[in-house]
Amino acid sequence: MTATLARPTRFHPSVGTGQRVRRRLGGKLALTVVAWLATLIFVLPTLWMVLTSFHQEVDAVANPPAVAATLTLEYYRELLTGKLLGPLINSLIASIVPTILVVALAIPAAFALAIRQVPKWRDVMFFFLSTKMMPAVAGLLPMYLIVKNLGLLDNVWVLVVLYLSANLPLGIWMMAQFFREIPRELIEAAELDGADTRTILWRVVLPMAYPGIAATALISFIFSWNEFLFALNLTATQAYTAPVYLIGFLSGQRLFLAHLCAASVIVSLPVLIAGFAAQDKLVQGLSLGAVK
Repeated sequence: MTATLARPTRFHPSVGTGQRVRRRLGGKLALTVVAWLATLIFVLPTLWMVLTSFHQEVDAVANPPAVAATLTLEYYRELLTGKLLGPLINSLIASIVPTILVVALAIPAAFALAIRQVPKWRDVMFFFLSTKMMPAVAGLLPMYLIVKNLGLLDNVWVLVVLYLSANLPLGIWMMAQFFREIPRELIEAAELDGADTRTILWRVVLPMAYPGIAATALISFIFSWNEFLFALNLTATQAYTAPVYLIGFLSGQRLFLAHLCAASVIVSLPVLIAGFAAQDKLVQGLSLGAVK
């Protein structure tokens, strides 16, 4: 009896490959749809706020929404020539001055911790991080009593000191991480050439850490500009900032929706301008320590 051998089944790699390609394309398409939906969820309220800021109050609260209503710049002119100008100046002072001081003080401190490492530098870094662990509201009452006893309530320079003390530990910690990524060989080569500590800092370290410095400055500015809790409780009529000014439109007697949207757009512009101006440096700085 002769044995009959079964003919082997041919394997077609194109079948499995085509299925994998279709699954991969389907996964990418699903991720793209999810990304677009998430973008619309975040962008549409902002676009609606901008559109509402150009409407009259009657059109802003209309139901259904009066999308095609007449546009006007009345509220922008009113805000920029009226009461919003003072809070904007206070916010600029309370944001720019602490940011400059944070960068100026964080650079030498981070250099000492990352390049010229002081004894127990890890304990120092942990202390800086630990200052951010306590919620801000826990220190509100003691800070209010101290400022009141000193007679410094409703003073914008109190906010400058507070924002400096709040952002400096984070600034030092971020800057130290950026400095630590600078190749040690460059610093050693500069030392062999006879460069002193100041020359190494200014000629070697700072040019390479510029993206990190820009990222630190931008984050410090954003945190200072958006701070609300201390500005609300430590200021009154002279030193209140732009975020505090916005809550004045929340009234139980009348709804100032168009005014509120226009003021919100104006208050958001400095942060947006700073973010777009330092966008490339911010990305470089935040990714400086991410890849070795």
